[in-house]
Amino acid sequence: MRTPKPLLIFSALGALATASASPAATVDTSAWKCSACPFEKGSTGTVDIGAGTVDLGAGTVAERSAKFIDMSGLDKGGYLVLGGSARHRDESGFFGQLRADNLGLDTRSFSAQLGQEGLYTLRLDYDNLPRRFADAAATPYLGSGGTVLTLPGGYPRDTTTAMPLAGTLKPLTLGYDRSRLGGGVTWTGSERWTYRVNARRDERDGTRPGSAAFFSTAAQLAVPLSHVTNQLEVSASYAGRPVQASLSYQLSTFNNGQQALTFANPFTPVVAGAGTGQLSLAPDNEFHQVAASLAYQVDPVFRANADVAIGRMTQNAAFLPLTLTPGLAASLPALPATSLDGRADTFNGSLRFTYLPPVAGLRLNASYARDVRDSDTAVQSLPAVATDMFVGLRPVASRPYSFWQDRLRFVADYRAGNGIKASAGVENDSRERAYAEAVTTRENTVWGRIAGQAGKDVSMSLKLSRANRGHSDYGVATWTASAQNPLLRKYNLAKRVRMAGAARVDWAASEKLSVGVGVEGAEDDYTESAVGLTDGRTLSLNADIAYAFTDATRVRAFGQAEATRSRQTGSQLYGSPDWTGRVRDRFSVLGIGAWHTAMDGKLELAADLTVSRARSLTLADTATATATAPFPAATSSVDSLKLSATYKLQDNLSLVGSLWNERFDAADWRLDGVRPDTVPYLLAFGQQTPNYRVNVLRFSVRYRY
Repeated sequence: MRTPKPLLIFSALGALATASASPAATVDTSAWKCSACPFEKGSTGTVDIGAGTVDLGAGTVAERSAKFIDMSGLDKGGYLVLGGSARHRDESGFFGQLRADNLGLDTRSFSAQLGQEGLYTLRLDYDNLPRRFADAAATPYLGSGGTVLTLPGGYPRDTTTAMPLAGTLKPLTLGYDRSRLGGGVTWTGSERWTYRVNARRDERDGTRPGSAAFFSTAAQLAVPLSHVTNQLEVSASYAGRPVQASLSYQLSTFNNGQQALTFANPFTPVVAGAGTGQLSLAPDNEFHQVAASLAYQVDPVFRANADVAIGRMTQNAAFLPLTLTPGLAASLPALPATSLDGRADTFNGSLRFTYLPPVAGLRLNASYARDVRDSDTAVQSLPAVATDMFVGLRPVASRPYSFWQDRLRFVADYRAGNGIKASAGVENDSRERAYAEAVTTRENTVWGRIAGQAGKDVSMSLKLSRANRGHSDYGVATWTASAQNPLLRKYNLAKRVRMAGAARVDWAASEKLSVGVGVEGAEDDYTESAVGLTDGRTLSLNADIAYAFTDATRVRAFGQAEATRSRQTGSQLYGSPDWTGRVRDRFSVLGIGAWHTAMDGKLELAADLTVSRARSLTLADTATATATAPFPAATSSVDSLKLSATYKLQDNLSLVGSLWNERFDAADWRLDGVRPDTVPYLLAFGQQTPNYRVNVLRFSVRYRY
């Protein structure tokens, strides 16, 4: 039993008083031991070393499964299992700790800390994350990964079927590695002041899928990535009574080593000279921000908090030429400036108040928050160029994006003596946008939640909410090149009524058995949208059960199913709606896990099975044919089984083994069967829907010291 801290303090004071009153009485403290001390003294650690292998079974689309490698780093073949941790702390309060995971994979990570308790802490972190995007992709372009894409002999051609693809297509790896290196120092300058400096560097190197067009023809391209993001934060904080405060400065810079992608046109140009195109890549930019926070305990029943942050974003990358087509470029006027000289000021502020009225169990909360993005970028009129071939009908004006958002929230919480907890709230979200069809939107939400014990072993909760969004006069955008249907309502601006609810029941049937069941649902109605998204529905069911057969054997299972559907209307003639599109999605996942300890605790066994299914169906109805056939359903399924075992050879030496079997099957009509020459005027990658069978076997030795 843990002794309460106040009792420990009173006991220590009593012992001191007794010692003072009786100088002759001495206490031998040599055998005293702190059983509640949170930190272990000395050095401890683990080392894992071994080997693993990844085997792709029959049914895998490509020799390597990009989807399985994505974010796991598990490529086919063998790999080194290497990792571990180390920890040290001495009597003086000096401490240090190291941790390394997956050093033999592309998902490797490393972290280290050392410091003096109550004085300073130094931190260093590193991790790597692989991203992979496509299976069986191919391209005739030369130079993928660089900023200039050229074509071999035999190009351009009128259609993809006329292109010499059989002899020019080469396999293409689409993906990048994201590496992150961070560190920081925390220093306690005095009893209540703490200072922090943190820095982080993110790098992304590789490619991502992209595309470009020349009039009615298009080609998929490997867009290069060479991104570096640096972040720095310097802060000071004060923690006292009744005031707590902090002040910080944050800097973020983004640098792209490649500013543009130049590519050859694989199709015969419609306009003479239109044989090369250019795409701009993400521009360099910076963000600076100063933030402050203040908390004040006015009295035991009233507390106030305030946060404010002021920032500035800038971007001044040089403009690219409007076109690389010589004849077209000669007919265009000069650009009004050499760069955007973009600037946007940000403001984020909030006030929060908590009050405990003289009613037992009642707490009142109120908050107000304001977020602003005010762009000070000058409006520029730019000549319009359509797909590197034609001059647009009118110039295109750059429009600075700005918004102002205010959120007001009132919440009351009440805890009754019989275990019932009730909450109710009112929220208002008001947003003003520059260059939007509806300048202002306002959404009011009312919600309530109640939770409590329905019996000795049963707990229940219920939450209901209703949100109503309206807007100012809805107009038609005049700053876009193409006209919009005056009946169109964008879903993020349109009037909407949202009803939502959630309920949960948990039953502790016995010390061995517990069961939980929950349901959530939401309904959106866009009451005045003649053209656009008109309604949406979501329903989710979930359940879990846990059972302990013995102290050595436990089982847990869970399941969740979700169904969503939405409907939107459209018009082919910029008038009344003449077609309707519907989307119906279903998702389900079922999992079961078991843990067992045998041989007097020397052997630990674990098994996890997860089965998931997804299905998406798109239907389109027209005014003249309401029974048109739906698009083929897009489906996916994942079956994953993981088995692991740990056997203790000695108290500090163990053998660890695991087997992971996973099967992924998918069908997507947007990819399946679409080869580079399937669509006459689209030079595609030809990537297919991922399907794979994978076995991952891993064995290692773990040493503890």
